[in-house]
Amino acid sequence: MNWKASFAYGEKVPGYEVRVLNEREARAAAGILFVGAFLGLANGVMLGTAVFSEYFVTFFAIDFTMRIIQPRYAPSLMLGRFFVQNQKPEYVGAAQKRFAWALGFVLAWPMFYYLVIYFQPNPIKVLVCLICMALLFFEAAFSICLGCKIFGWIKKQDPKYCPGGICEMNIKEPVQTFNLAQKAILIVTILVMGYGIFAYFTKLPDRTVFVKKMKTLMMSQEEFNAMQKAKEKAEEDAFFNDDDF
Repeated sequence: MNWKASFAYGEKVPGYEVRVLNEREARAAAGILFVGAFLGLANGVMLGTAVFSEYFVTFFAIDFTMRIIQPRYAPSLMLGRFFVQNQKPEYVGAAQKRFAWALGFVLAWPMFYYLVIYFQPNPIKVLVCLICMALLFFEAAFSICLGCKIFGWIKKQDPKYCPGGICEMNIKEPVQTFNLAQKAILIVTILVMGYGIFAYFTKLPDRTVFVKKMKTLMMSQEEFNAMQKAKEKAEEDAFFNDDDF
């Protein structure tokens, strides 16, 4: 066995100047992890339990640790490979993917602490969760690796073989551009969607279970304790003021 090759990061593929990874299995893995994160958030909001999220975040942290050490043994990437094994590989540079996954690693372990080790309603926990979901969604849905873009900004030499070929593409094809009518429709769509999200959180502040739960999750520990005390005080006052006694 060639031990040096076993520990080398990425795969050596003929025709590529640097070691590469299969972007197809990375996107599939991102989609799988996004579903897990979404189910954890849905369970927390709708059912008021963090059990699913605790298991998922533990898996997530271990998985991203494996990704930055040796991705060929990362569980989610192997799941992704299983589903796309019959598709033609899309090779991307291993260096920028490792950097992107290192960002995920940095986000994963604080989540593990705040959710598994020391559970508490915390704005940081919610924010990190939403950031992770956004990163996973962008990669799975659009093949946009935001961590790879950051890698390109801070590296003096442009990276090779970026997802979607954006490092090598200088001129857009006609099918990738927008005419005036398309631009107008796109802008209106974004504005309507933005207003819809804004209205959901502001016009119905106390009518949806999701908004109520998000308010609780975004509270600090002091605010949460004060709310609990106020609730207990209201229940106590209601009990002693009951006319049936």
